[in-house]
Amino acid sequence: MPWDRNQMAERAAQELEDGMYVNLGIGIPTLVANYVGDKDITLQSENGMLGMGPFPFDGEEDPDLINAGKQTITELRRTSYFDSAQSFGMIRGGKIAAAILGAMEVSEQGDLANWMIPGKLVKGMGGAMDLVAGVGRVIVIMDHTNKHGDSKLLKECTLPLTGKAVVDRVITNLGVLDVTHKGLHIQELAPGVTREDMIAATEAKIV
Repeated sequence: MPWDRNQMAERAAQELEDGMYVNLGIGIPTLVANYVGDKDITLQSENGMLGMGPFPFDGEEDPDLINAGKQTITELRRTSYFDSAQSFGMIRGGKIAAAILGAMEVSEQGDLANWMIPGKLVKGMGGAMDLVAGVGRVIVIMDHTNKHGDSKLLKECTLPLTGKAVVDRVITNLGVLDVTHKGLHIQELAPGVTREDMIAATEAKIV
């Protein structure tokens, strides 16, 4: 069975190591906060928070505590708050070890499109362009195909790019792939998914 959203987030949490400062994008990546466990990970939100906790239980939400996707979150004893300028100073200054982001498309070269679909209302790019340019490692979590069954891992992205050759690893509902200079390399398959299933669902070159 392919992974569901929570299993994808749990797998992404395995990428994190003690001492890392990590930014979580909106969508599936926000679920990663629920699976950090006992690891000493500091989660950063570009709206000005360092040390995000997991999502609150029903009835315990604080409307003043939100992540970049405007979802209510919790704070930790070590949480600190700051303005947007300081937040992006951390990102642009290379202080954030990794970003876990969602995507609409990823190319076999590691190009990322995750901020707009032409003709649809969009609020703006947010911090995505700064993140892919400034962090040490970019991990993408997304469904392998769109709702029509078309691959989201492409030879070339068709949507406006957030960054070129910026993605290091992709975690989809079918498995884990690394971006190499020759194409995508399968690192792990979800339970019950075969290499042939992965290849059939992927337009990008798999090496």
